[in-house]
Amino acid sequence: MMKSFLARVLPTPKHAITALITTILVVGEWRFGIVGGFEKILLTLGACVLFEEVLSRFVLGRRPVSLQGAYISGVSLTILIRPQDGLIWPFVAGAFLTIASKYVLRYRSRHLWNPSNIGIAALVLLAPAKIAILSHEFGNDIAGNAVIWGLGLLVATRARVLHISVTYAISFAVLAFLRSAWTGTPVLAELAPLTGPMYQLMAFFMLTDPRTTVGTRRGRIVVVALIALVEALIRLGNDLDVPYALLFAPAPPILALAIVGPLALALDLRRREPRPSGLDRSPSPALS
Repeated sequence: MMKSFLARVLPTPKHAITALITTILVVGEWRFGIVGGFEKILLTLGACVLFEEVLSRFVLGRRPVSLQGAYISGVSLTILIRPQDGLIWPFVAGAFLTIASKYVLRYRSRHLWNPSNIGIAALVLLAPAKIAILSHEFGNDIAGNAVIWGLGLLVATRARVLHISVTYAISFAVLAFLRSAWTGTPVLAELAPLTGPMYQLMAFFMLTDPRTTVGTRRGRIVVVALIALVEALIRLGNDLDVPYALLFAPAPPILALAIVGPLALALDLRRREPRPSGLDRSPSPALS
């Protein structure tokens, strides 16, 4: 009965993701004022839609099939990035990097990075002194987080990617206990980030993007666990003052996904590529 209800309310996984990310935006703005002005979301959404239209026409020679992806990317950027001193250009630059990645950073006809992930990762790496990521401003309100996690679990169930979100949450929790034991930090302090918007978007949106995940259920579980491990190592490296770990400190989960996800997808696409027979002498489609 629940699956039937979800199928009627959220007819496709992309509709489900759109509903989830809109809920995060509405709850965050309503409870905590995380956007700080709807002009920012209008600017970012407008930029994402504009770049989607222009790049699709320029690269593919046609209008984009759907602007839903541009909407999701625009909302993600608006929620997560926090430019200093009221700067506006990071929203436009982030929109361009996000949308352009889908048309430029490709392998075997697939874009390797989740668009929002690579856009945000590029911003915090290229301008760490000017751009931060939303963190404590979202708070740890039980009611707000219950709404988001409840809908997130429903969305993941509807999209048949619940195993990805659950694997990430469990991996993060286990590694949080290990980090706590190593550094002496209270366990709750290590677990707390999981209730923040960056981790919520990771668990229910970026990690589950069907265009940038590997092809098997077991593979997705392994990759997500590896992403959680790299994220934990980044955080631990900063706790222990490991050289260069500070470069990744602004957004450990975002950057862990940006490192592990594309490598795993590229290897998976290469593994799944049909190997030509020794008797096959037909020219490559790219050359014919």
